[in-house]
Amino acid sequence: MAESSNISVTGIGPVKPEQAAPLFLMRDPVIFPYSLTPLLVDEENLAALRQTMERDRLLAIFPELPGDEELGVLPLQVTLKLFNYREKRRSGVGILVRVVKELNFPDGSVRILVRGLKRIFCHAIETAGGVPSARYVICNESASENEDTENKARQKSAVAAFQELAGAMPGIPEELQVAVLNAESPGRLADLISDALNLNYAEKILLLSMTDVRRRFEVLAILMNRELEVLKLGMKIQSEVHQAMSQQQREFFLREQLRTIQQELGEDSRNPDIIEIEERLESTELPPHVLEVVRKELSRLEVIPQAAPEYHIAYTYINWLLDLPWCIFTEDRLDCAEAEKVLDADHYGLEDVKQRILEFLAVLQLKPDDERRAPILCLVGPPGVGKTSLGQSIARAMNRNFIRVSLGGVRDEAEIRGHRRTYVGALPGRIIQNLKKAGSGNPVFMLDEIDKLASDFRGDPASALLEVLDPAQNNSFNDHYLEVDYDLSKVFFIATANLLETIPGPLQDRMEIIRLPGYTSFEKREIARRYLVGRQVKANGLKAKQVRFQLGAVDELIDHYTREAGVRELERCIGQVCRRIARRIVEGKIAPDETVSVTPALVQELLGARKFLMDEADAKLGPGCATGMAWTSCGGVILPVEVISLPGKGGLKLTGSLGKVMQESAEAAFSLVRAHAAGWGIGPEFFAEHDFHIHVPDGATPKDGPSAGVTITMALVSHLKNEALRPRLAMTGEITLRGRVTAVGGIREKVIAALRAGIDTVMLPEENRKDALELPEEVKSKLEFHFVSDFAEAAKVAFSPARKRAKAKAPAPGANRKEKKR
Repeated sequence: MAESSNISVTGIGPVKPEQAAPLFLMRDPVIFPYSLTPLLVDEENLAALRQTMERDRLLAIFPELPGDEELGVLPLQVTLKLFNYREKRRSGVGILVRVVKELNFPDGSVRILVRGLKRIFCHAIETAGGVPSARYVICNESASENEDTENKARQKSAVAAFQELAGAMPGIPEELQVAVLNAESPGRLADLISDALNLNYAEKILLLSMTDVRRRFEVLAILMNRELEVLKLGMKIQSEVHQAMSQQQREFFLREQLRTIQQELGEDSRNPDIIEIEERLESTELPPHVLEVVRKELSRLEVIPQAAPEYHIAYTYINWLLDLPWCIFTEDRLDCAEAEKVLDADHYGLEDVKQRILEFLAVLQLKPDDERRAPILCLVGPPGVGKTSLGQSIARAMNRNFIRVSLGGVRDEAEIRGHRRTYVGALPGRIIQNLKKAGSGNPVFMLDEIDKLASDFRGDPASALLEVLDPAQNNSFNDHYLEVDYDLSKVFFIATANLLETIPGPLQDRMEIIRLPGYTSFEKREIARRYLVGRQVKANGLKAKQVRFQLGAVDELIDHYTREAGVRELERCIGQVCRRIARRIVEGKIAPDETVSVTPALVQELLGARKFLMDEADAKLGPGCATGMAWTSCGGVILPVEVISLPGKGGLKLTGSLGKVMQESAEAAFSLVRAHAAGWGIGPEFFAEHDFHIHVPDGATPKDGPSAGVTITMALVSHLKNEALRPRLAMTGEITLRGRVTAVGGIREKVIAALRAGIDTVMLPEENRKDALELPEEVKSKLEFHFVSDFAEAAKVAFSPARKRAKAKAPAPGANRKEKKR
């Protein structure tokens, strides 16, 4: 149902409206005929837009009038035609527009591009279906638009004033100027100029509501003259500012002349900054090439005004050059015996690293100072094994300063090489900044987490480190900020990483890789006894006589509350025990002078149920089962493998979250066993009529790698022969289709995990014999090792004679099938 309301518009007589268009409610901007204007469509106007897009694309816009305070500053006293709608005053003279384009944006907003057509008078507002519609009559331009002499003069005057404005306002496009010159009618000319001028909202409303073109030109003349006056005033102010700048330059030259006169008269009025730099220059030892750069920059600094930005850039640059330790070096402690005591006091184990440091000190004693080159080491190992703290111990053992820089997440090359001085706030890179902090040219410089460097559009910091860590190039390292070579050959660089695979190959090639394996349970116990317990007792406000950890309690924490290669979690657990004992002392449950003996039972009482269960090898494995060994980031684990066969068509099924490499290893093992099955009396028809299922338990844990190849092979052989493997036997090694057993990695962690799980016999590839020699003595003394090079040797070790004799009592699955065929 449509609602209609007649509106009384001041200044409009009774006319009969003949047309209607949807009403578009808005305040700003004011749209003039012939202009293209973008508009944002809000929820209030969306229905009107949808209605007109289905019809003729016409909208009626009657702008909202500003407040009386804005209307009071108009250049002429006029009576505006207006009406009230929805409690707002609106102009009775509006604009009829056509929607040229509708744009729908991803955020849900809608914008339209409209072109102004004609001025219109509002006669009535109708509402149909919730959409307001305006009934209007088109406003005819007044008779003063005739081409008389006065009107032409007004046009020429307006065009001349607009051209003068366009020359002073660079924002007016050239196309608009051409359109003004070629305007076909005075009304169009006036509207083009009204739309182009930077006028306020009330003034544009005034120009829109003027139907008399002559009056419109009068108002435009007033407004354009005002804009010209404002522009001229702005140009005058700019000229005065320019003159003031010239005056400052003149004053600068006069001051320089005055300074020269004062020097001749013996009066010192020099810049105190320059005096300070000269004093520092006299007391600082610099290389010749650096001294030359400093003197050149100092002479340049003397002629730069202190208020100029270049002054502070040059002053900061000179200070950086003077602050760096170009010729300052700490004296190395070359006593290898004393250095060994320091390293042993700080760290238990880690013999490879300690031996490398002592070798370096021995070389320093034999070589002259000018030929000494510091090594570049990369300590690779799991978290918590002491890589970072080892750098501090090395610095203390060598009597050098220690600097640590974390490179984790660094992705900007400028972090290493610095920024050019042309950038605002430029600084040297982290290498030079930390050398200044160290105060010496030969510190122990630790580049922590070098494997976690990133790269993006800002550069590759790993590539920037190639020069830093190359002994043949780092004697002339060039930072972008300094732009002079700095000698890094005396710096002892130590990089740390958790994984070697993420470090680029060229960067690895420049460093000496030293691997830090995870600690054994015995080593963790010793580290806890020597370092961790005392440190945590003190850190938690206790005294050494109040808490005494039994070795069994430490073993309880190691075996059942932590599962890591390092000792960080172990130290946290020890600290948690100490805190809970401290709470009991404060609450009065334990006397302050009482000594608390921490036992395994007390550990379980304080920390709750065990978090981890030890991997225990099955002492009596049945046929089709074998025990392998695997490496994880937290150390080694044992890896049971199970095999069964069932009626089928010769398929092979693999389960247990196996990776692609491990799946291929299992397929190679299956093909190898199938090729040798005839030697055990198993015919090909057995494989054709059965499916095989290989499963690696703990199926929720992803597993990958080729080292389970020999384990899967022995499990398949055990199943086909229906004979159990040797009890408490663990094995590892990659197997090929021809039966060769090849080397694998992580031997130390795997063997330690097997010992912890109750294994007493370990089978390893012959190529890994060298790795077994490096195992701790307490591990080697408790295990029996067998080294095999092919499938036959592995089978001989895996099946004990006693198990072989039991074969007659329990025939193999294949043998049963063969007898049935006969």
